[in-house]
Amino acid sequence: MHYLFLVAAILLECGGTFLMKLSNGFAELLPSVGCLVLYAACFAALAKALEGIALNIAYATWCGVGIILATSISVFIFKETMNLPVFVGIVLIVVGVVLVNYFGSAH
Repeated sequence: MHYLFLVAAILLECGGTFLMKLSNGFAELLPSVGCLVLYAACFAALAKALEGIALNIAYATWCGVGIILATSISVFIFKETMNLPVFVGIVLIVVGVVLVNYFGSAH
């Protein structure tokens, strides 16, 4: 069940980040409010996930998967470009998340 809260936290964080981009620097009311609501819900879900998942595992997963989803949103929805060093950096983050999950204190 705790991993479902972690998945929810990741999706809510990405939704909040998407709305933050649409908020135009918090100049647009509805995306700004939506962003804040989704981030509040994200942290509530993350807090619930941390009741049963070690912090290092949960946070590494939350950050790593969030970065992948945010990058996908930026490339496919906002048509932003990604160069080779950025791609390599994201791959290294994914490798780091896998290592933390495999060798983390929960095992």
